[in-house]
Amino acid sequence: MDHLERVSTFQEFVQIFSQFGNEMVEFAHLTGDRQNDLKDEKKKARMAAARAVLEKCTMMLLTASKTCLRHPDCESARINKDAVFHRMRCALEQVIEIVTESRSCGENKILPASIHDGIKDFKSGVERLREHSHALSPQNLSGQLEALVERTEDFTDSAYTSHEQRQGILGVCQLVRQDTEQLVHAWAEAQSAHAKEGAEQVEVAILKTCQSISELRRELHKVAVGRASDLLKVHGEQLPLRALKAAGAEGNLELVAEFSRTLTEQKEQLVEPQTCRLLYHVSGSEPLEITCIHAEETFHVIGPQIISAVQTLALHPSSKIAKENLDVFCEAWESQLCDMALLLREINDVFEGKRGDKRPYLSLPRPGKHALSNVKPAKAVKLDAEEQTSIAKLGLELRLLSSDLDAEVEKWEEQEQELVRQSQSLASMAYNMHLFTRGEGLLKTTLDLFHQAEVLSEEGLQLCSSLRAFSTQLVDEDKSSVVTEMEKLAVLCQQLQMGARTPAQGKTATFQKVDLCIQTTRNILAVVVSLLPFCNKLNRKV
Repeated sequence: MDHLERVSTFQEFVQIFSQFGNEMVEFAHLTGDRQNDLKDEKKKARMAAARAVLEKCTMMLLTASKTCLRHPDCESARINKDAVFHRMRCALEQVIEIVTESRSCGENKILPASIHDGIKDFKSGVERLREHSHALSPQNLSGQLEALVERTEDFTDSAYTSHEQRQGILGVCQLVRQDTEQLVHAWAEAQSAHAKEGAEQVEVAILKTCQSISELRRELHKVAVGRASDLLKVHGEQLPLRALKAAGAEGNLELVAEFSRTLTEQKEQLVEPQTCRLLYHVSGSEPLEITCIHAEETFHVIGPQIISAVQTLALHPSSKIAKENLDVFCEAWESQLCDMALLLREINDVFEGKRGDKRPYLSLPRPGKHALSNVKPAKAVKLDAEEQTSIAKLGLELRLLSSDLDAEVEKWEEQEQELVRQSQSLASMAYNMHLFTRGEGLLKTTLDLFHQAEVLSEEGLQLCSSLRAFSTQLVDEDKSSVVTEMEKLAVLCQQLQMGARTPAQGKTATFQKVDLCIQTTRNILAVVVSLLPFCNKLNRKV
């Protein structure tokens, strides 16, 4: 990285970046292995955040450096490049801290107290009163509650919290105060009287206090998630990004300044204290809290980077590399919005008592089981940095679709149905393939990926058989709709099977095969995601 930052010619840059890219791929695999080894979920989440930064910044570093070399006197190009190097160095330092278990700045960085933790501690204190424990005086609960209520000001003081939401939060806070006061009073009376009736009153007061503090958690969760969902819908249209690109390509500095202000406003809405910080308060687990902080930092950094990239393009509107550079940063913004949508889903899962982490996907085939006897075995290789970067967007689409499929599967009342089990299996394997595009997970080489694709195609064909059997219970019109989609699915599964089994010799052909397998898997999942809710509706009707 030090060499890359100092290069002054394109030839030197290309030579060093090639070496850097190879090292980054190896580094991604090493850090992926270490991440899997970590037992501490907090460290695992910090490692994942650092690796995500390095993965996304590699492409940014490429285009930002090339832009700077092409336009050496352009101040905005230099600012853009320096910001990428700085972010990558911070991420590398974080990896080093975790791997060497050093106690430097990152590990000692104390996360702000979240409301979720405050509620959990308060509730534990209340429930401990059942044991008549003197370790925590009930009077201390009032002080603990006031500190907790003070933290809700992030919600009530936000300009984006509606009057109704604000009143709702304040109302529940007041209810918790009243219930806590009654509990303190009942506990004090029970201690002096030692009467059975007193113990019963304490139990009722404990239950009421726990109920009202849980109501406060629900209210805050609803506000934080609702706010984030609304913002994602608005920002999903990408209007400021499109306007910025157009203004930059025209060289219109006035419009660039105007739309830059709009993008800055969007960024401010997404970072502290409006969205990411509210989600942090209700996320429900330390790993998700770290992911919220990572999202906040990412939006905070990428917003200004987009602005410096578009300023460079506006000053050099005919520059292809400046345009490509802006596109890369805009894609990073869109990618982070997708990550936010997944984070929201995970926070909801934890709140609803579902497992917040992904199920382990152990659907790898046994070695040799799917080998073709008359074909020379393909060489097992890993993707290089350029290949990983070019396939990252496709991998992200696969991740979103597998997550959507998981969500649809969970809506079925009959979880043991073959349709459900097979769809779940497809989502699992597709998620494995997504992890491969990031240099993570169980699939380490292209050979692993092709084996997984073959197993997925077989499971997809099994799902087609189940869909055919299911369609026999339906009326003609519904049956026709299901059969049409099932036939489409069968064709895609056969394409995937053929693609996975077709030999590929050489680096380019192997990458094309990887790309084809991921694309076809994405298309398979898209069909199943659209078909499954329809089948669920018909299943209920049947």
